[in-house]
Amino acid sequence: MIELYFAPGACSFVPHVALEAIRIATGEGFESRLLKLHRAEHRSPEFLAINPDGMVPVLIVDGRPLTQIVALCEWLDRRHPQVGLLPQTDWERAQALSTLCWMNNTAHPTFSRIFMPAKIAPSEAGSAEVKAEALPKFVDMLDRIDAQVGARSTPFWLGEQVSVIDAYALTLLRWGTIAGLEPERFPHYKAYVERLAQAAPVAAAIERERIQLFVKPRSAS
Repeated sequence: MIELYFAPGACSFVPHVALEAIRIATGEGFESRLLKLHRAEHRSPEFLAINPDGMVPVLIVDGRPLTQIVALCEWLDRRHPQVGLLPQTDWERAQALSTLCWMNNTAHPTFSRIFMPAKIAPSEAGSAEVKAEALPKFVDMLDRIDAQVGARSTPFWLGEQVSVIDAYALTLLRWGTIAGLEPERFPHYKAYVERLAQAAPVAAAIERERIQLFVKPRSAS
């Protein structure tokens, strides 16, 4: 039995897509466990007993928890290599993992400084400074992805099949719209994400999480 703890629109979307791809390709299902972050369900004693960091995603495999996106994606791919979540040849796999790690430990934290600057600088002035410093860096990162997908001739990042990199790339551009960026600012990226959203595993995860592909920020300030 595999269970996924996720929050709508969070980075847990990445293994969510992976599990849907596995379900479609192999018939192996999974149980989804929704956490509502705005209700602080990720800070409940029950969830903290599973993941003391109080973060999603968490994968429960036969009662054992596994955390951290890169570890989840790597484990899922090794379990089902035929699904194509990551490449199987050594160099291509290393390159894909490098991209996945960059998305997770560089682009993702940069967006966090835009979305939750008070975690770094609680004062109003400090938060504004943190956000102002992070936003152009995040734009540069999305520009980089825009150029990379624009140079590709395949529909998805690794070829003809949806991968975990595709799921993270979609998440980052969606977060960009939350930060007040217009998706048209990244034309290749926008077209790629719109195409990606039509792929069966991605569409299934979007439907379950009930999220919009591009969203308007609650506050542009």
